[in-house]
Amino acid sequence: MSDPREAVAAVVDPEIRVITIDELGILRSVDEDPATGRVVVTITPTYTGCPAMDVIRADIRRALAAAGHPDAEVRTVYAPAWSTDWISERGRAKLADAGIAPPAPAARGGGVVPLTLAVRCPRCGSPETEQVSRFGSTACKALWRCRSCSEPFDHLKAL
Repeated sequence: MSDPREAVAAVVDPEIRVITIDELGILRSVDEDPATGRVVVTITPTYTGCPAMDVIRADIRRALAAAGHPDAEVRTVYAPAWSTDWISERGRAKLADAGIAPPAPAARGGGVVPLTLAVRCPRCGSPETEQVSRFGSTACKALWRCRSCSEPFDHLKAL
């Protein structure tokens, strides 16, 4: 049997295939009962009603079975709600490398609410961009266009 945490952490998000559920911050915990060896995985969707959750649960179970943990439980929790702050730095870099503009991390403390005035183009880095549609290729992304290089790109919505 291999490490269940490593097996689950390697599961790729089905809608954003360049990033794992761990890097995206969906994976909350992987616990193994020392007495029974049963694995319990806790995940949080990016938003309530995310259509990818059934696929993610199935992929987690498949990864755990391949790692020698066929009797796994996958729990979905909604509180605290997922936040784009949970995306790892590696995940943000992978998104940008794939042409998806990651949201900036939220400012901490002081009651200041950050306001995104510009989204930098993941291709050329220009802040001269505009939102084309609030709805992108998936419900958690919006469609943007760069005014400098004229390329369209997805922007992961900040939550």
